[in-house]
Amino acid sequence: MEQAVKKVVIAGGGTAGWMAACALVSQLGHCLDITLVESEEIPTVGVGEATIPTMQTFHLLLQLSEQEFMRATHATFKLGIEFENWGALGDKYFHSFGETGREFWAGQFQHFWLRSRKEGSEYQYADYSAEAQAAKAGKFAITKNPRLGFAYHLDAGLYAKYLRQVSESRGVTRIAGTIQQVVLHDNGFIKALRLADGAEVEGDLFIDCSGFRGLLIEQALHTGYEDWSHYFLCDRAVAVQTRSTGEPLPYTRSIAHEAGWQWRIPLQHRVGNGLVFASKYMSDDQAQDLLLRNVSGSTLNEPRVIGFKPGRRRKSWNKNCVALGLSSGFIEPLESTSIHLVSSALVRLMRMIPFTGFHQVDIDEFNRQSSAELDNLRDFIILHYKQTDRNDSEFWRYCRSMTVPQTLQTRMDIYRDSGRIFWSADELFTVNSWNQVMLGQGLTPLHYHPATDNIPAADFERVMQGYHQTVKQFVEKMPSHQAFIDSYCKSDLV
Repeated sequence: MEQAVKKVVIAGGGTAGWMAACALVSQLGHCLDITLVESEEIPTVGVGEATIPTMQTFHLLLQLSEQEFMRATHATFKLGIEFENWGALGDKYFHSFGETGREFWAGQFQHFWLRSRKEGSEYQYADYSAEAQAAKAGKFAITKNPRLGFAYHLDAGLYAKYLRQVSESRGVTRIAGTIQQVVLHDNGFIKALRLADGAEVEGDLFIDCSGFRGLLIEQALHTGYEDWSHYFLCDRAVAVQTRSTGEPLPYTRSIAHEAGWQWRIPLQHRVGNGLVFASKYMSDDQAQDLLLRNVSGSTLNEPRVIGFKPGRRRKSWNKNCVALGLSSGFIEPLESTSIHLVSSALVRLMRMIPFTGFHQVDIDEFNRQSSAELDNLRDFIILHYKQTDRNDSEFWRYCRSMTVPQTLQTRMDIYRDSGRIFWSADELFTVNSWNQVMLGQGLTPLHYHPATDNIPAADFERVMQGYHQTVKQFVEKMPSHQAFIDSYCKSDLV
């Protein structure tokens, strides 16, 4: 289809819809007409409140003020995720952002750490991470040298509202209405969205942000869905908000239970809580009861249950429709990647937007990149379930014994044997992330790289002590997380 793209229509608001609107108008508003259609009668899912550091880069692209954004969304800072009961009951480990220790020519820092453990050191891998130690101490600061890795906890509903205000101020047109029909051209491309009042919204490129329904990508274009339920048993979540009972922690908590896991996400004004669970092993009522027994503070709303099917659309881009957010697929919120996947797809789309018309080679490349990104993420999430010593429930026994993608199995086998991690530049989670999760879940390498032994024992001990002391002194100088928020981005409504 040679028609150049001049008008973009976004179907659906919420986080994904307004992220798309804001990104497109900020970077391409001078050459595109952007319209967003959303129904005030259809609620958004909007429970995802934790992010990863890539959001900082996305906000630079959108030319957003960090302090303004944080005040508007009641945001706090996030240094990583604390995992409890994952590798074994009673175990706890921290997956931090940033880097741990120092790399060397033959590999990463885990080789140094493995040698130090062999020689009697009692320091944990996390003891060499500034982010992990700051989180443990309840501290935070924005620093430059070294730079602390961080992300945000935010109110997803307020985030969408904030992006809407920014988008409309920059020229996005918002139409309130319920989509009743997707009108197609003879060639199967989308021509227009017909609303309940009979009005039609025509466009050249359509972005589907309609959530799990996939109103355009699936119901109209029948793209197909790749089901990953055999890897991810969790297919439901129950969420509830509670009053804060103390200062917000600068990290997310992920607490494994007998048939899933619970999240705790502290904001400035409240705490977001949820239980992700497998309906095969736990009913909605059981999940709700378990969640409510394990929250702190009084509840602010009625618990809400959300069902989902783990997997992805067979194509993220089909004809003249690009699916974003939940309409493109969903794994689960374990590593807080949902918002990142929206921003990543948007950057990919803006690089490849078909100004000269739609060409299949571009569409195929977009889909190839999208699939590769999600495959890597899939493997990383599966690792948390597969690599465990838990056998206290049917859920965990299944996870331990399940067959995983060969790409993940190979990575685990290599790490177990030699401590090596091979990583490509386009992967979302870095070597440091893989290290922390594999070690934290109980996958300890049998060997480390022999080049590490070239360092004389006395020098090696001095180097390792130096790394540890640098982290310790760096963290000691930081203010508390609450003090930094109060001075930097405290919301007027809190």
